[in-house]
Amino acid sequence: MNYSFPHYLHAKQSVDDRALNKDVVKALTASLPQRPIRLIEVGAGIGTMLKRLVYWNIINKAEYVMLDKSSENIEYASAWIPQWAEETGLSVERGGKNQLRVFNEVYDIQIQLERADVFDFIPKNKKYFDLLIAHAFLDLLPMPESLEKLFMLTNNLAWLTLNFDGVTTFEPAIEPALDEKIERLYHETMKTSGGDSQSGRHLFNYLKIVKAEILASGSSDWVVHAINGKYPQDEAYFLHFILHFFEESLKDCKELNVNAFPAWLKKRREQIECGELVYIAHQLDFLAGVNP
Repeated sequence: MNYSFPHYLHAKQSVDDRALNKDVVKALTASLPQRPIRLIEVGAGIGTMLKRLVYWNIINKAEYVMLDKSSENIEYASAWIPQWAEETGLSVERGGKNQLRVFNEVYDIQIQLERADVFDFIPKNKKYFDLLIAHAFLDLLPMPESLEKLFMLTNNLAWLTLNFDGVTTFEPAIEPALDEKIERLYHETMKTSGGDSQSGRHLFNYLKIVKAEILASGSSDWVVHAINGKYPQDEAYFLHFILHFFEESLKDCKELNVNAFPAWLKKRREQIECGELVYIAHQLDFLAGVNP
């Protein structure tokens, strides 16, 4: 299988749509200023959050900075966003380098695709954004120091979504002890790379430390299973990529039997092909009020 990270981001749209906490979304919509807004999404990927915000009628007139350090993601977004917009019936204009406008009689969104590391971008930014979005991003970062830096981008709201919270489940079980060991070791790789496998629950305290106010919170679990033997949309690819994450993270792990782990992966992939695999990951969403 060809593993493409932009394809993975595209495939997980429907998974994220189900997962995002609707009470937190409702609080976000109610809290946004009733005027054209400026927002920034860090680790923005290929633009799927922009699509979601339009479809869910959360924004209609806005300046939207999509920040991602991956040139592959930015290039994909530059091609995919106009394609999505035109299929939706929105007009598209290209401005300068990596600048787009999608609009009709209701929507008018100016988009800047920015390839940069967010922590390089922060000291160069001259004006606060009304909304900071960090989607499936914070659990990759050292906390709480990263949160304090990110909040330098906004003087209003931060929507912090899909923060992993330490529970991964694959069903049906293959060998319970091995399943548990693989899941535990995978979580530990997040810590060694500077992240936190329990960032969701820890954000309650981290947000308090940086003096942000929690306006809303709730679970945003990924739950993926087949319906009538088939996974919705492109979610089979999503599941294959999740196993690819496991394989890449644990392929050199000395604690795993050299034969048992490949056999486990093979069995899990067979379960996907048969529509048998159920995957659950526990995550939390937050809407925070931020004061400079």
